[in-house]
Amino acid sequence: MTISKNGSRKISVGQETFNWVITPLVKGILVLNVQHDEYKGQLIRVNIESDINEFWIEFPNVESLNNKIVKPAEVATIITKAIKQGWSPRGRGSPLSFKLSGENLIPC
Repeated sequence: MTISKNGSRKISVGQETFNWVITPLVKGILVLNVQHDEYKGQLIRVNIESDINEFWIEFPNVESLNNKIVKPAEVATIITKAIKQGWSPRGRGSPLSFKLSGENLIPC
């Protein structure tokens, strides 16, 4: 499986370039998908708790929502942590799944 370049963003980490995209999974969960730009190797999927897609539905009662926004700097950190945990962005293989808990990347 590969990430479509349409709608994805590029990010450089070290000397490597990656494509990333965030999509809603279910209410309260976003999924960050990341793949190497050139090699189309192994994909990572990171579940991130966020109610950001509910903001306008619940407005103005948004005080209790987790309005987590995933920023490019956080994506770079996630990529670095995933590589340290065994992700091989240039290699082939089944996608690796993680959950972001605070600043920790937990394998699923």
